[in-house]
Amino acid sequence: MALEVYEKLRKKGYLLAGELNDLAQRASVYYHMYEDSGGRNVFPLIAAHGALWASGYFRKGMLTGNILSLQFCASKGLRQEKLASLNLFADRFRDINRKVCAEAYALYYYTKIYRAAPESRAGFGFSPALIDALVACHHSYESRSAFSKDRRWNLFHEFFLWEQENIVVPLVEAAYQSFHWPVIKYLALRPRIDFAYFGCGNCLRFKDFSSKDERIEKGMKAYMRAEEVGLTWVAESLKRYGVLPKVFFKDTVSYYGNLERCCEARLGITIQPI
Repeated sequence: MALEVYEKLRKKGYLLAGELNDLAQRASVYYHMYEDSGGRNVFPLIAAHGALWASGYFRKGMLTGNILSLQFCASKGLRQEKLASLNLFADRFRDINRKVCAEAYALYYYTKIYRAAPESRAGFGFSPALIDALVACHHSYESRSAFSKDRRWNLFHEFFLWEQENIVVPLVEAAYQSFHWPVIKYLALRPRIDFAYFGCGNCLRFKDFSSKDERIEKGMKAYMRAEEVGLTWVAESLKRYGVLPKVFFKDTVSYYGNLERCCEARLGITIQPI
């Protein structure tokens, strides 16, 4: 029963996450998980910023690639090959974003349905620390009890480690290993990430984005900055990317509800927490 529900949640998660380029849709799903937790689960809120920031980053990356590809104008075929490889490289990262969104959705709701039941832990390979942190989050929301900054940090940390170990690490390694345009690869390894809530002088400059340790270090800095500026501002600043439609900010609950109903209609199922 538990495995069946989990697999249904995964299917629903992938529908909600949309296609490769549906970064704004994923941001709305991420925000829903943050909102559903009553502001306790900060991982999806920061992931929403990641999706919206990436939409602009990919556009700039493709523009840079088009400019740099002009050196291959003497060989139209080579230029097209380079641009195609760049587009595939970007798609690999869009797919990582899609997978994280879908799998995070399934795990979040699976723990909401089954809580600490023994069947929720058997045979799934989930980190016990992450399950405990999510269950504590759900119980705190249900009882309307305080969820301290330390507990938010712990939940974010466990969620971030889980996505890195189970999704991001192997896919990032494969993306870089299969990409062979040195100058673009050099730039892609050294992104300058500047989420809308960071503020002046707080961007994250990578030396090697392919490094798991550096991604974890920078991810925790992004979380700590969110706590510094306040989660209300972190949520409000999603507007600053200009990617999500205005109707989303007018009624985030209805916006997500419409998306969810469309996905459940396609699946032919409705899954509600018990």
